[in-house]
Amino acid sequence: MKGYAVVPRPRIKRRPRQGCGRPTGVNALAAGFDTGNDDVFARIAQAIERHGYAIVDGGVPEATVDALFVQLTALADDAMARAAVGRDDVHQLNRFVRTDDTCWLDGDTPATRGFLGWMECLRLGINRHLYLGLFDYEAHFARYAPGAFYRRHVDAFGDLQRNRVLSTVLYLNPTWRPGDGGEMVLYAPGEGGAAVETVQPLYGRLAVFLSERFPHEVLTTRTTRFSIAGWFRVNGSVDGQIDPPR
Repeated sequence: MKGYAVVPRPRIKRRPRQGCGRPTGVNALAAGFDTGNDDVFARIAQAIERHGYAIVDGGVPEATVDALFVQLTALADDAMARAAVGRDDVHQLNRFVRTDDTCWLDGDTPATRGFLGWMECLRLGINRHLYLGLFDYEAHFARYAPGAFYRRHVDAFGDLQRNRVLSTVLYLNPTWRPGDGGEMVLYAPGEGGAAVETVQPLYGRLAVFLSERFPHEVLTTRTTRFSIAGWFRVNGSVDGQIDPPR
């Protein structure tokens, strides 16, 4: 039996703009989103509470997805960096583990501001339903050239990455078909855990899962594969300094 919720594209009645349905004064990135999204956020939170992950179709606004795809595919090669493994003193390239290229999102374009605003609303919604204490969100574009992969791993590892609580992946592949590869496989917790679900990287699909609970991998892709990977984090500190986003 499927262990996730597939949330269909919502049919939203237009309402007065009220941010995320929260009192005024929330993060400015969250301003301007219809409160009809609250139902989507609640269903995502419910799936995470029950199963640890959710697969969401049509949650992120279509216009935002389209703008992100245009921006990502227009990025010059020199804007994309070879992805590394770990952070800070253990941050290193390892072409046996992953072979994708990445570029961090800074919210400096309308497309990325729209996406980060929607994720801020999701953060508030999940905190409201699950009390996870999610503090901030970091994300990067990812491009997998044909033959690229990311071996089985866990997003929350080491002292500095244990602040990652929820992982997200938004897929930006309008022409993906079965056989193209690049699926994400979620595994049951523990060494040698069996596959729980294989997530097809369909255009506009969002995967959300508990960072520390689910080992996962990206299967070798046969076509260029685009996505945005991100992490909701709790607030932490090192030597009295608030944990930086990355």
